[in-house]
Amino acid sequence: MDLLQQARSEIDRIDAEMAALFERRMRAVADVARYKAQTGKPVFDAVREAAVLEKNAARLQDEALRPYYRRFLQQAMDVSRAYQRAILGRGTAAYQGVQGAWSHIALRRLFPFARALSFTTWAEVFDAVQNGDAEFGVLPFENSSAGDVSAVLDLLYTHPGLIVARMCDLPIRQDLLGVPGGSLAQVRTVISHPQALAQSSAFLQQHGFATRPWSNTAEAARAIAEHKDPSMAAIASAETAELYGLTILAAGVNTEGDNTTRFIVIQRAAEPPVPTGDGQRLALLFTARHEPGRLAAVLDQIGTRGFNMECIKSRPLPHVPFEYYFYVQLVCPRGSTRAGCEALLDTLRADCSTLRLLGAFTLDAADQ
Repeated sequence: MDLLQQARSEIDRIDAEMAALFERRMRAVADVARYKAQTGKPVFDAVREAAVLEKNAARLQDEALRPYYRRFLQQAMDVSRAYQRAILGRGTAAYQGVQGAWSHIALRRLFPFARALSFTTWAEVFDAVQNGDAEFGVLPFENSSAGDVSAVLDLLYTHPGLIVARMCDLPIRQDLLGVPGGSLAQVRTVISHPQALAQSSAFLQQHGFATRPWSNTAEAARAIAEHKDPSMAAIASAETAELYGLTILAAGVNTEGDNTTRFIVIQRAAEPPVPTGDGQRLALLFTARHEPGRLAAVLDQIGTRGFNMECIKSRPLPHVPFEYYFYVQLVCPRGSTRAGCEALLDTLRADCSTLRLLGAFTLDAADQ
């Protein structure tokens, strides 16, 4: 037996042991779910998970393996949470659009075991989460090309009972989709969402295609599947092609190769989010006192305490002409703790009329 065969045999033995341990772990997870059902506790406990990651990663003797083990543990806890939600009947996530839309794709990658609920508008997604019809809502928050989705930010401001539980980046690759058996040479007209058409303008002009705007990329793909006309094609995702039985006639037609959409996950919370520090991002909504230098003082305190402000946005206050609220997103400094985060918030309250910790989360990649 050569070295490769020996290594594979060892991995097979370890996998067999892990399968038995996985079953034991999930039985314990089921007990946790039943306890939470009796006590009304939430499935996700940020402080507990951070402590588990830290404690277990420290058990490894090979320090080079610790970041990989942390990721392994994080994925194990993600699976455990999904199993708890299934037991408790809480595994429902809402999105705006139809199957195959980018919000639906993000939802499926973030919550592969959840039941997906489709809504027509972003406001309906917020209402579904607030009313308890869905545990989570998945919404676009910002695009690397088109900028922020201000309507979603305004909905966050007007729904104080909701928090941002997660944030993830999803690379956007648009493909040209046609009917099975069709070819690029047969296409005359391309339909899609106006933004997808704009992002693919160089490709469209190169081939001289006529264009027609559509409500969204997934609906455009569905229309192509229904009409079965080889002279028409849609710009949408590869996932949408599979969903509607279409053929990819040209891949990666959007000119922005680094086009990425940042999605947020919202959920109800009886209590504010719990910051744990190092590795987290904090999302804050605030209004500054209407006095000279107050906004500058807020921003100065953030920097003085070592927090990196990676973005700041201002939006008009609802029903208050020419006054504004602010959204800032902070990266917690290395080695920071819950106490350090709470000390920052206490300091900021002195210069803010209102301050709300909207979320404390890690930034994930939804393409993994």
